[in-house]
Amino acid sequence: MTNALKLFITENLLPMVEMPGQYIGGEWNSIVKEHTDSRIKMVLAFPDTYSIGMSHLGIQILYGLLNEREDTVCERVFAPLADMETLMRKHKLPLFSLETYTPLREFDIVGFSLQYELSYTNILNMLNLSEIPVLAAERSEADPLIIAGGPAAISPEPLADFIDIFLVGDGEECLPQLIELWKDMKRRKLPRNEKIILIAKTLKNAYAPSLFTVTYRRDNTIEQIRPRVDGLPTLIRSASVKDLNQAYFPTKPIVPYVKTIHDRITIEVMRGCTQGCRFCQSGMSKRPTRPRTVENIVNLAELCYANTGHNEISLASLSISDYPALPSLMEQMNQAFHPRQVNISFPSLRVNEQLILLPSLLNVVRKSGLTLAPEAATQTLRKIINKDITDEDLYNGVREAFKQGWNLVKLYFMVGLPTETDDDIDAIARLAYKVSDLKKDISGNFGQVNISIAPFVPKAHTPFQWHPMITLQRIKEIRNRLFDRIRRKCIRIKFHNAERSILEGVFARGDRRLGKVIYQAWLDGCKFDAWEEHFNFQKWVEAFQKAGVNWTFYVHRQRDDVEVFPWDHISCGVVKPFLIEERQRSFHEAVTPDCRTAECPECGSCARSQNFCAV
Repeated sequence: MTNALKLFITENLLPMVEMPGQYIGGEWNSIVKEHTDSRIKMVLAFPDTYSIGMSHLGIQILYGLLNEREDTVCERVFAPLADMETLMRKHKLPLFSLETYTPLREFDIVGFSLQYELSYTNILNMLNLSEIPVLAAERSEADPLIIAGGPAAISPEPLADFIDIFLVGDGEECLPQLIELWKDMKRRKLPRNEKIILIAKTLKNAYAPSLFTVTYRRDNTIEQIRPRVDGLPTLIRSASVKDLNQAYFPTKPIVPYVKTIHDRITIEVMRGCTQGCRFCQSGMSKRPTRPRTVENIVNLAELCYANTGHNEISLASLSISDYPALPSLMEQMNQAFHPRQVNISFPSLRVNEQLILLPSLLNVVRKSGLTLAPEAATQTLRKIINKDITDEDLYNGVREAFKQGWNLVKLYFMVGLPTETDDDIDAIARLAYKVSDLKKDISGNFGQVNISIAPFVPKAHTPFQWHPMITLQRIKEIRNRLFDRIRRKCIRIKFHNAERSILEGVFARGDRRLGKVIYQAWLDGCKFDAWEEHFNFQKWVEAFQKAGVNWTFYVHRQRDDVEVFPWDHISCGVVKPFLIEERQRSFHEAVTPDCRTAECPECGSCARSQNFCAV
């Protein structure tokens, strides 16, 4: 069946689609294993295109980790674009894995990566293309287990109707334990429902939404989320890798045939962040910080380079500027890779007193642009969000970058933050002009500045999870105000789509009643909602109306301190009293220092250093 499917697709479908290379598999370092009865068969499903999914480090980590096991087959699948999907539906062909062209319904486990909320309709579409029931309640013994993990799994309720098991936290910790448990259950030939119950009872980071009951109050807020099966934990704890140096890392990552968003080697130098930005979900949920040693990073870089030949290495972290041995790391990386014309790049940099040193450390081959994330342009607003930075540090760093040969500075800001005023918006324009002027002082020409503006979306598990999001009208007012105040040609503004930000805000703090909205939107043709050319907000508005759900309830409402949230049964380590205290401190513009260099704020995350995956 598989060989016949592959032959038909390669001969009849691929010549008819754009970029067929994203559907053929067989890339350098990809792994093909024989499907035997003794092996657990899992497919990693990324609910977006190949070019986006293959740029994601997480899928490379889990792919390599599981394929190192003799008892496991791990393959990949991505969301097909419209031309490929149309042909597949026309010929009644199921969605298949890249490695062996095996239909997804023939795997034991299908694991979705939840990187962002606007991928949810793609999950439903991929299940439907796979001939797997979209609704979890309609699946039979013949259907695979549908699991999901990733950043959005810490607020899982909007997908409760569609996912059998959520794995919360670091996948390197919990997926191998799921495989071991599945082997035992498969040998015992347990029924599907019993497998789900046993997983939820055994793995402390596994959440089975079908085994929990949610009740609501008359004001539509949640009254209680409780297990309906004896023996289930009332609190699901996220898994956390204790020592990143001991964690698996793929030194033979897959090298795609086609161009991807990030065509480079990515090495995670540190996991977690304790800067305490009050808007940042990753900074709160991935504590504590766990750095790799310089020796480990350089060794991984050498191995990855030898096995791929990429000409760029990105050193990734939530806050790369906080890596404790950054000067030593960059000295050794430059020494090893600059003679080979391999570029060393950073993600966005934190603005602090060390920023002035970074341009010289980044002895890069290609100086494309220096990316900085001030987030807010006034000191008052920065204190409120706990972003303890100064304009002077920003200007000193940018000035040094221009001296070192950079011509472009990229600045990231959020709008709609708590207490924000029009003056905070105007300050963004003033700061952009000042940064551009710094280049003129050095070379006689204004510097190019690209500003990226994103509406603030309150997220679960953060001190701002109680705050309302600003309205669609206010977002558009801010957009017009900024474009009116920035008229210099070398300063460019990229403003995130306002409607998409609102929709993200709905699902970021949503409950399981939103499942019928997602289902209706998918039925009405919504998919690839994160893409400008595919997003149709009117269809979503109509889906909310058809489902009888008021979307403003989820975004524009101030929450009470005592309200039960749809994610309160999910623990990321940081405890709610700490989040409440941080919210109160924001009202007083009080800065909470980084616990790496100051006293412990007792957030609760360090207790998570023990392995919470299994009993």
